Amino acid sequence: MTNTDADIGHNSAQYAADQLKSIIERVERLEEDKHGISDDIKDIYGEAKGNGYDVKALRTIVRMRKMDANDRAEQETILETYMHALGMV
Repeated sequence: MTNTDADIGHNSAQYAADQLKSIIERVERLEEDKHGISDDIKDIYGEAKGNGYDVKALRTIVRMRKMDANDRAEQETILETYMHALGMV
């Protein structure tokens, strides 16, 4: 039994379709996981708010902790400079 050009083309198309389906399903699973994690984070912030913490400040701290120390220092310096220029400090 030999493969004809049509058989080879069909197998290639089927492989590509299966590969595409696999990629889409993996992305969909990750999107579901991301949604679940997002809900968990909202719950934690809700808990913090219920305990009297300022959620906006917590979000700022989380964002700042993700930053490189040098980038954070530079941003803080620029912010302080602008605040001085506006007479806010």
